[in-house]
Amino acid sequence: MRNKQLNKAGGRGQGGKFLMVVSLGNWVRKIAILACLLLLVSCQGKNQLPNNEAQVKVARVVSGQSLEVLGMAEQPNLISQVRLVGIDAPDLRQRPWGEAAKEQLENLIGGAEQSVTLEFDLEAKDKIGRTLAYVWKNKVLLNEELVKQGNVLFVGRSPNHKYDLRLERAQQWARLMGQGIWNSEKPMRLTPAEFRRQNL
Repeated sequence: MRNKQLNKAGGRGQGGKFLMVVSLGNWVRKIAILACLLLLVSCQGKNQLPNNEAQVKVARVVSGQSLEVLGMAEQPNLISQVRLVGIDAPDLRQRPWGEAAKEQLENLIGGAEQSVTLEFDLEAKDKIGRTLAYVWKNKVLLNEELVKQGNVLFVGRSPNHKYDLRLERAQQWARLMGQGIWNSEKPMRLTPAEFRRQNL
């Protein structure tokens, strides 16, 4: 009987060692998985953009409110039309304001082949298929800068209202300072929308 108790005790001892080895093996496996996950995360690009942003190259500035860009979709050489959200620029035929808005946007971007970041709001396309976006260059919101310099009007359009407050404040500042289209000596008499209706 004593031998049976020793055998049982010995069996428990070996079983305990087996449990410790299995238990230790599980910890090693978990640590290895954690190390692999950390390695994967660290190997990802540092400049990953959120889903609502895209890095593109500017092909050309079309007007004070629209661009042609490269690199929007899966085809990096396909040119896409981009309309800046929340602004309305004077028509190019509205002299001198239309050209001034276009030139300022060109200056803010820094010329063709420059990279900018497009940020999308709730509605990413307009009725004619242009991409609607807020355009960022060196952490400057170009939509806002155009309004602040008095070269374009702030016009909120549903459902894209993310930066409406910033754009509205920029317009108030431009008006107070008499910038661009708000210059009291040479103000723009018709809004871009009114001008387009009269000059179809």
